[in-house]
Amino acid sequence: MPDNTLLTDLFTPTRFGAIATANRIVMAPVTRSRYGEDGVPGALHATYYAQRASAGLIVSEATNISPQGRGYAATPGIWNDAQVAGWKQVTDAVHAAGGKIVCQLWHVGRFSSVALQPDGGAPVAPSAIQAEGNTYTAEGFVPVSMPRALETAEIADIIAQYAHAATNALRAGFDGVEVHSANCYLLDQFLRDATNHRTDRYGGTTENRVRLTLDVTEAIVAIWGGNRVGIRLSPVTPDVGNTPLDSNVMATYGHLIRELNRFGLAYLHVVEGTTGGSRAVPDDVDLDQLRDMFTGAYIGNNDYDLDLAIDRRAQGKIDAVAFGRLFIANPDLVERLRCGSDLAIAPRESYYNGGAKGFTDWPVASS
Repeated sequence: MPDNTLLTDLFTPTRFGAIATANRIVMAPVTRSRYGEDGVPGALHATYYAQRASAGLIVSEATNISPQGRGYAATPGIWNDAQVAGWKQVTDAVHAAGGKIVCQLWHVGRFSSVALQPDGGAPVAPSAIQAEGNTYTAEGFVPVSMPRALETAEIADIIAQYAHAATNALRAGFDGVEVHSANCYLLDQFLRDATNHRTDRYGGTTENRVRLTLDVTEAIVAIWGGNRVGIRLSPVTPDVGNTPLDSNVMATYGHLIRELNRFGLAYLHVVEGTTGGSRAVPDDVDLDQLRDMFTGAYIGNNDYDLDLAIDRRAQGKIDAVAFGRLFIANPDLVERLRCGSDLAIAPRESYYNGGAKGFTDWPVASS
């Protein structure tokens, strides 16, 4: 088999801020929906992540920062002590296997159901604009509920939820955190003028619409230091709740990225195209230009294969590459890519729910 270390430096050590990694292959956040209603990780999750610890960096599946932030049943949380203890099992297992792992902090905003919200309340959003689609609850799939607009006075509590979760991630032994400001969830809903019709200091102008993401990032950096905080953006993903793109993607996300530089973040993680779909972007959007605005490490994500990753790394377009679905059925993905081994493909029915089957029972290439 070919040794792909001769073709690229993707398999060589690097750093994301203060996080030293063995290679430039990142495991992207992949929701697997294998948690109880308490959102507490356990031994099964520790095994799953440890199996994939040869990734230079693991980004945990999206993790709810609070009960209000939940939009799907069977997803993990990090707002209470039991969840912290569960995640400590995971981080200990990853570290024992030689890996590094950061926690992706998640608030879904409007894409939720009253069945998932505390006391059956309405989901919160920048504006009371109905999303489309269904979400998963303990009773099965239901339509997402009509959200209510957050009051200006409530924004401080949203920031505090993120800060509390970031503190808990530190207690749980993570190597850092990733701010989930992507995929049409709460922070992304504030960024886009299609979903943010506010008239206060968090709406209207570009400067106002990026404010919440910046305020959240600032609060988390105060806890972790910028060099252990990353952020994920998806400027052209429209598919969660049929969320329209911002009317001026380059201006909005460009302004955000330039403002983020003041925090000295560990990395910027960008979904290049539609999350889980095409890499195509609108004619007036240049994601490489947005990348060039960021002064730190850049992780490219979305529909990469090794050839594309090698090419974009050689051109200096990425510092690292993130794979998501390929890590499901290939726990030893880094070694398979390095050696040119065949890659297993997980059937879609194994993505979500269930136990060990389709989760921790995938063999390594040498088995």
